[in-house]
Amino acid sequence: MQLDLLANGDRGAGEVVRFTLPDADVTLWPGFLARSEADRGLVALQRELVWRQDTIQMWGRTYDVPRLQQWCADPGLCYTWSGIRMEPAPWHPLLLALRGRLRALLGIDFNSALANLYRDGRDTVGWHADDEPELGEAPIIASVSLGATRDFVLRHRRRRELPVTTIPLEHGSLLVMRGATQACWEHALPRRLRVAAPRVNLTFRVARAEGSI
Repeated sequence: MQLDLLANGDRGAGEVVRFTLPDADVTLWPGFLARSEADRGLVALQRELVWRQDTIQMWGRTYDVPRLQQWCADPGLCYTWSGIRMEPAPWHPLLLALRGRLRALLGIDFNSALANLYRDGRDTVGWHADDEPELGEAPIIASVSLGATRDFVLRHRRRRELPVTTIPLEHGSLLVMRGATQACWEHALPRRLRVAAPRVNLTFRVARAEGSI
């Protein structure tokens, strides 16, 4: 799939927003993707990615993870979180196109992407940081959103006097977190029962092979 990707300053792309947060480096491109291409990307990924329904053990019981997911990466790059091990699925052509555009924009050659499908506002992800060992000490996370606008919330891990920051992630937007963000902040996607439409989130990362950790 060919993507019409908008650079900052192009008509309709929106202004880049850099958030002033202590111990963090967070930047938002509201119109990273043209709306028509974001629309087609949302439909294609819902249909064509092989979505996983994983389970997680909590308090002695087994629960469905409240979203569908898939890990796309270069061969040999596995991803493990909360006891769930994900072998790399092949790159979808749309993800490869986004990978190239992010390389041009950020100067980072991402080698993996975690895709999440939030089927509606009942699907969620709790407070966490993307600080798994395979992502390194100061990971750069590039998050592309397709579909329903959902609130992305951040809180400082130690300085709880700081207010929670809420960033509505809109259709076609790009959020980039780097530096000490994962070490010092947690983030979540809260449940929003009023949201009926789906959202696909793509978080591009630079992962290390297990033998190099």
